[in-house]
Amino acid sequence: MIRPIKYLLIVSLLVAGLSVTAQKQTITFSLHDAIRIAQDQSPDALMAKHRFRSSYWSFRTFRATYLPGLQLDATIPNLNRSIEAITMPDGSSDYISRSLVNYSANLSLNQKVGWTGGEVFLNTGIQQMTNFYSDTTTRQFLADMVSIGFRQPIFTYNAYKWDKKIEPLKYQEAQRKYLEDNEQVAITAINRFFNLLSAQIEVEIAKKNYANYDTLYKIAKGRFNLGKIAENELLQLELNLLKADASLEQSELNYNNMLFLYKSYLRLKTDNNIRLIEPVVKTYFDIPLQRAIEEAKNNTSAGLEFQRRLLQAQSDVNRAKMNGRFDAQLFASFGLTQTGDYLPDAYKNPLDQERVTVGITLPILDWGRARGSIRMAESNHDLVVTAVEQDKIDFEQDIYLQVMQFGMQKKQLYIAAKSDTVAAKRYDVTYKRYMIGKVNDVLELNNAQIDNDNANLGFVNSLKNYWVNYYKIRKMTLFDFENQLPISTSFDTLITK
Repeated sequence: MIRPIKYLLIVSLLVAGLSVTAQKQTITFSLHDAIRIAQDQSPDALMAKHRFRSSYWSFRTFRATYLPGLQLDATIPNLNRSIEAITMPDGSSDYISRSLVNYSANLSLNQKVGWTGGEVFLNTGIQQMTNFYSDTTTRQFLADMVSIGFRQPIFTYNAYKWDKKIEPLKYQEAQRKYLEDNEQVAITAINRFFNLLSAQIEVEIAKKNYANYDTLYKIAKGRFNLGKIAENELLQLELNLLKADASLEQSELNYNNMLFLYKSYLRLKTDNNIRLIEPVVKTYFDIPLQRAIEEAKNNTSAGLEFQRRLLQAQSDVNRAKMNGRFDAQLFASFGLTQTGDYLPDAYKNPLDQERVTVGITLPILDWGRARGSIRMAESNHDLVVTAVEQDKIDFEQDIYLQVMQFGMQKKQLYIAAKSDTVAAKRYDVTYKRYMIGKVNDVLELNNAQIDNDNANLGFVNSLKNYWVNYYKIRKMTLFDFENQLPISTSFDTLITK
């Protein structure tokens, strides 16, 4: 009684498992689907967005440095009850008990002047001090009605002047770097797509080969029993069947691994079956070399990077020349002020106050430190100039090689497609001839099958090379040569999204 129950239970579980499997839908992906999803939600795409946002806020912080700054400083209150040493009118000192409360508020407006490296300011404030004595209490107000002035270094390195040239370049470079990162995401997605597509085709090939060799082996056993073929040929077909079985198992394992990598990169959370559609190259187009180089210079981050590196090297030379040398600081202010026992009195009959300060710094002996810093900065500048010149040459050479390689893809695709067609036809003919007994050499059938499999996968690999090369050119030029449009995006959306 127990065995039938167990049997029914096992059958029920198998049927339930088959029902669940049957309910799974098959989701198809084209190459452009994979690229679109990867650029929207892959880990590399998300990290590229965060890097751009960081650059954006860094640039916003820099720009805010040149905008007027309004600041309120207040003390509410400052209570002081202590015994302190006080200088008496006759010059002697004595310890006096003090008890007082201070209140103060100051509103200041500051504006940096980028082209001079100085700063102008406008202040207004009020202070109130209350003294508590043993027999009385006094209160007094001090009003700084308005105070305007400026601080100006005379011979100091002007960081604002150089930052105003470099920081906008860095932000534009970050914008273009994001677009390049996005194209790199597409390249990675293409590689993952074709790796999975190749694995998918390998499984199909392995299943077909196993079915064919299984049929051939069964036919060969019948022929062997009739004495029409030698035992060696039968053993060869049996060996081929075993190899096909092992190849099928290995190809399925490889497919599952490639499927995991594909779903992981695209962040696909689905248990449905996935099937990739082999892309078709509808039109071929040429990419002029000089056009590609010009687009790369005008569009990519490399051109801006070359400018930025040269400017930073020039800035370092200027800093080395200005620092450690004669320096002067100028400070001047003019304001109106008054005191009073009552708040309104502190704003009556204002008195003017002026301050002018000129400070100088003159190194007398530094044992050649300043000169050494200048020479080091100049040497580094020359090094950067040489490196940039070489990088420009290498950059153009990389574009040249990539464009030349892309130009070969049309012929390579044609050869791969033709080879695939010829190899498939040869295998089909050889297989049919073997089935009717006109081909008795198993090795000839094996060779036809191997050539057919390799040609099939070779065509897919040629497709992969075509799309990878094209997107590498897109990344290197930030230009879509297929549609004749520059590659761009809405950076405002990236910031707010």
